[in-house]
Amino acid sequence: MSFTTADVVKLRKVTGAGMMDCKNALKDAEGDFDRALEIIRERGKLIANKRADRDAAEGVVLAKVTADNKFGAIVVLNCETDFVAKNDKFVVFADSILNIALANKADSLETLKGLDFDGRTVEAQVTEQLGVIGEKLELSYYNCFTAETAIGYIHPGNKLATLVGFNKAEVDVNVAKDIAMQIAAMAPIAIDKDAISQEVVEKELEIAKEKFRQEGKPEAMLEKIAQGSLNKWYKEITLLNQTYVKDGKISIKDFLKQNDSELTVTAFDRFSLNA
Repeated sequence: MSFTTADVVKLRKVTGAGMMDCKNALKDAEGDFDRALEIIRERGKLIANKRADRDAAEGVVLAKVTADNKFGAIVVLNCETDFVAKNDKFVVFADSILNIALANKADSLETLKGLDFDGRTVEAQVTEQLGVIGEKLELSYYNCFTAETAIGYIHPGNKLATLVGFNKAEVDVNVAKDIAMQIAAMAPIAIDKDAISQEVVEKELEIAKEKFRQEGKPEAMLEKIAQGSLNKWYKEITLLNQTYVKDGKISIKDFLKQNDSELTVTAFDRFSLNA
């Protein structure tokens, strides 16, 4: 079977592969378009196997919420180089995966990988893109939650994103965005003190006591001094007790109360490729 330039262009449009790759696939398939499509996909799997041990440390981190602001998700698509990570097509591809997650309200990474993406699974499409791009790709992280109001924030550069859930349906968009940016900047690990296990708290107390003991503080004073250190630690790692970065005089809890006495954060997530 013969093929035309139009066939090559059509195959490129369908797969995203380079013109020469499409031409060679059609040649190997003797002009059979469907077989050429399979060849492109098979070569993607072959490249995937060859690059299985490569480090896919670059990529993009994206966060988004549904139109009703009730469900949000974060997705991370990794690649090998920053050059690919900054490519518009790569970012659009990752965004398409996130849109599929939102549309289906995927509850896990494995669920997301198995969802339909233009007639094939998300996982299969990622493998195929590996063949097109020529780098190892990995859909490495996904998290989601529902809330009365959810908001996503993507830091410029697509290397860091946050997702925040609030307890009320009516939230000032500027307040919500400030909280999302606070999480991006200050990297809290919990919403409040009660979200930290007693085991972790006791370990922090022991670390503080030993530190002050080594500094020569009186044994009788260690408990009190360690408690003071623990309170300082709470202000560093719990969102509601952190100092509001836009106003060093108040906490996040106070900032929320200034806007709505009943407003609080019910869930959050933060993912950074750099930390």
